[in-house]
Amino acid sequence: MKRLCFAWLTALSLAFGLGAFAPAAHAQASRELPDFADLVERTGPAVVNIRTTARSRGNTPGAGPQVPEGMDDSELYDFFRRFMPPRQGPAPRGRGEGGGGGSEVPRGVGSGFIISADGFLLTNHHVVEGADEIYVTLTDKREFKGKLIGSDRRTDVALVKIDSSSLPSLRIGDPARLRVGEWVVAIGSPFGLENTVTAGIVSAKGRDTGDYLPFIQTDVAVNPGNSGGPLINLRGEVVGINSQIYSRTGGFMGISFAIPIDEAMRVGDQLRATGRVTRGRIGVGIAEVTKDVAEPLGLARAGGALVRNVESGGPAEKAGIEVGDIILKFDGKPIERSSDLPRLVGNTRPGSKVPVTVWRKGANRDLSITVVEMQPEATAAGQGGRSPSAPNQGSAGPANAMGFVVSDISEERKTQLRIRNGVLVDSVDGQAARAGIRQGDVILSINNQDVTGARQFNEAVAKLDRSKPHVMLVRRGDSAQFVPIRPAASGQ
Repeated sequence: MKRLCFAWLTALSLAFGLGAFAPAAHAQASRELPDFADLVERTGPAVVNIRTTARSRGNTPGAGPQVPEGMDDSELYDFFRRFMPPRQGPAPRGRGEGGGGGSEVPRGVGSGFIISADGFLLTNHHVVEGADEIYVTLTDKREFKGKLIGSDRRTDVALVKIDSSSLPSLRIGDPARLRVGEWVVAIGSPFGLENTVTAGIVSAKGRDTGDYLPFIQTDVAVNPGNSGGPLINLRGEVVGINSQIYSRTGGFMGISFAIPIDEAMRVGDQLRATGRVTRGRIGVGIAEVTKDVAEPLGLARAGGALVRNVESGGPAEKAGIEVGDIILKFDGKPIERSSDLPRLVGNTRPGSKVPVTVWRKGANRDLSITVVEMQPEATAAGQGGRSPSAPNQGSAGPANAMGFVVSDISEERKTQLRIRNGVLVDSVDGQAARAGIRQGDVILSINNQDVTGARQFNEAVAKLDRSKPHVMLVRRGDSAQFVPIRPAASGQ
């Protein structure tokens, strides 16, 4: 009976071709699975362990590790947790005795990698931030005292130099060639465990988690201590610096982020040349352009950067850019998402005069803008918080068809707000309230048509087809935003 069953199963397998297919499929799968051993053997020696120390400022002996600024348990830290664990244990022997303002205590550990044979290496800004001493350990156990050449908080990139030569270094790859689903490897010191290798795939590209960085998202296992280590492709090229993880626990949860190496090298080159990073700015606050906004404004598709505010006397105002404009191109390069603009402007040399294309009232306009230098840690956003609901010229009467009660704004108040037209929202209900418009907002335009007064606004609203979506440019505080007004539900 057993032989019959076996014979029947064999015949069935042959009938469906399974007997011939299974070994071939196994062989094919074996050929496709990568072997990382040779890759790690070639690239591993260029990856370093970084530990930092700080001088204790108090009189308490044996004080615990120093926690870098910003490494508290805030909501932002919980969401994008920097992964650099404090290194426990005694301070290095023979150091920190006398002079220097206190004893030397461990502060934290991280990773880095050598980019040139003469001892330059990259790591994260948050790995070395606030450190008094930096110690770099190679895979052959040699330890060097590192010199911080420069560090950039905005991109989380730091350049360190050690005094040595003929060092192994990593080849620089091209993140633009990365494909989603491609295998990548991370090497670093998670939890202080030096030269740990993990592998995974590229999960996504261009993740917007910062103004100046389109992060590479991977599912490579990275943990506290991997900060500053390289992300390497199968060609043995570094394509990113492991920088952030998404975590609710502090440990790996399947999502990690790496700084693209081309962005990091651009920063590193500036740090090497001058010790600081120079960025351009044009003096605007921006927001994303959604489909609900794009269609009523006549844009073929959602894209560009909506100008929410314009800095008084700044480059954008001098160039003629206005609140409500949508910047479609900067220096000939298309703005697909609003986050593209800060990167393009930031990478533009201050003093450069570049062309800008904006969408205004249903048509493209070409302008020219002179980029200025961004001051350290400065922002172009307005101060915000001020309500424009100051003296007006009286209410326009009952609520209109969309639920607005609006009034005219005095010329004096328009001058204070730096606007030429608009009406003040005295109260709001119905469709307008559901769209998020509030009392005290200023309506500047409706469907690309300027709002010049309360009567004109109410007449324009009365003519609208309430079965279709519409969009209004609304100012709140020092910023403006296009607000889509969706069709009213039946019976409302």
